[in-house]
Amino acid sequence: MTTKETLSIHQPEDILGYIPHLLGYWPEDSLVAITMQGRLLGAALRVDLPARASGRALADFAQHVRHYLTADTLADGVVLALYTDDGWDDGMVVTRTLPLLAELQETLDHADLPVRDAWLVGPEYWRGAFCADQECCPVPGLPIERIRNSRLSAEMVYRGSTIGASPRSKELPPVPGRPGALDPAVAEAESDFAKRMRTSWRSGRCFDGVLEVWRQVLDDARIRPGSETVDLLTPRVAGFLRSTLGVPGWRDAVMIMAAAGTGSAKAGAAAFGLRSGDDDSEPLPFDAGELALPPADNDKGVGKAFEANGMLSIFAYADVLLGVEPAIPDWGQLDALQRVLSYLCVQGEVGEVAAAALTLQGWIAWCKGSGSSAHACLMRAKAASPGYRLAELLDEILGQGSICAWASRPESAWGTYKGSLL
Repeated sequence: MTTKETLSIHQPEDILGYIPHLLGYWPEDSLVAITMQGRLLGAALRVDLPARASGRALADFAQHVRHYLTADTLADGVVLALYTDDGWDDGMVVTRTLPLLAELQETLDHADLPVRDAWLVGPEYWRGAFCADQECCPVPGLPIERIRNSRLSAEMVYRGSTIGASPRSKELPPVPGRPGALDPAVAEAESDFAKRMRTSWRSGRCFDGVLEVWRQVLDDARIRPGSETVDLLTPRVAGFLRSTLGVPGWRDAVMIMAAAGTGSAKAGAAAFGLRSGDDDSEPLPFDAGELALPPADNDKGVGKAFEANGMLSIFAYADVLLGVEPAIPDWGQLDALQRVLSYLCVQGEVGEVAAAALTLQGWIAWCKGSGSSAHACLMRAKAASPGYRLAELLDEILGQGSICAWASRPESAWGTYKGSLL
């Protein structure tokens, strides 16, 4: 993997501006708790605020938060951000949140995770939860624009990070996808490649060729800002990628390759009999040259570097699906895959290709620790293609309250790759 980036924090607005980029959306009626390891941020947790304010309900809520945060065995503190719309108009926001924060403080203190600081964030204002200084935290608070326009938030945008709509904004929240109708040239290319490759789904040569195209696209997307990723997806390339998502074995291999490397994807496919028929005399049903992809750059071929660095072993597909293996996934490739998938389909599209793209985006969101965004993607996937098996399987996992193993360990969490705040 590439060396992780380091982001600097100078004031509370920076960390509060970073949280929406970490989650992918602006939280609503939520508690966001982030563990600390000295001056470094560790694991992040977002949970809905408790529906009831009874002593028992607050105690159960605090124990729930404690259970997840103590998974970070290296943590020596925690910071809290409480997002609520209640109490700002009448100036009672501090009073109304005090019982919850007091319960969290006491519970986390007993777990040797002292609360180092906490902030209250509303639709128009924010303030320190424990600050009584009128110059620092005037009533009702400081303008929310100071968070939205913070230095760190601006830096994240510059690096290609985006903040989507809240999963709670609609009954079926919007997910990444391009507005408008599918480009007819993309649809024509998709149909062309699907016809050519429809009988080659078990061909080892075709499998390898498909993965190589995806690897080139992801490698190049990884080094481009988000706004430039779309430049890669000419109608021919987009149509080709869409056609491969319609083959479950290729779809799964792309997912495994992004997280664990090409070797794991090929080994897993071979174990499932998806790479038979390796006849070298059989021509490929497509010519990679007609896709006009950028030439491979060995210095930036990070997908291959991930394997060459000795971080790859052969894993069962299920271990990668659940985030158990590898110990640390290739977050750069997964992020690139998520961005590419968001460009391949249009909003409201139906069919198996749309379901595949949405399902993989949902899985990546879950791996990053964003269960709400993951659920939104999976609901859209099931609406696009009712009965889509992978979406149903992943939604069952989410419904059981399971947290991706990568997201539960600070050393492998998306937030650690995204940037350590100093």
